[in-house]
Amino acid sequence: MPLFKRELLEKVLQGKKTQTRRIHQQHLRVDHVYGVRCRRFDRSAAHIRILRVREEQLGNITLEDAKKEGFKSLEEFRGAWTEINGAWNPAQKVTVYDFQLQDL
Repeated sequence: MPLFKRELLEKVLQGKKTQTRRIHQQHLRVDHVYGVRCRRFDRSAAHIRILRVREEQLGNITLEDAKKEGFKSLEEFRGAWTEINGAWNPAQKVTVYDFQLQDL
C-alpha cells in the first residue's frame, strides 16, 4: 500500500499528483488498484490505479514529470525529494509509477 506525506496525499486527492518516484520498488502492478494513506495503519484516504511502471535515473526527470509529481518546477521537486530522501543523486535508480485516482 503506497504511503505519501500528508501534503503529497492532498495533491493526489486533488488530482494534481499522478506520478511518484520511489527508491525501492514497491511491487505495485500495472492495472491494480491500491489504497493510499499517510501512515501504515491509517485507513485508505483514496484509491489509485497503477497505469505504468518503469525504472530510470532520478536525474532524468523532466519538467512535465515534475508537474505530474505535483510540483511547479524541477527545482521544487528536487527540494522536496531532498527533504524526504536526504539527498539528490541524479544517477540514482528510481522506480516511477504513473497512476490515476479511482472512484470506488
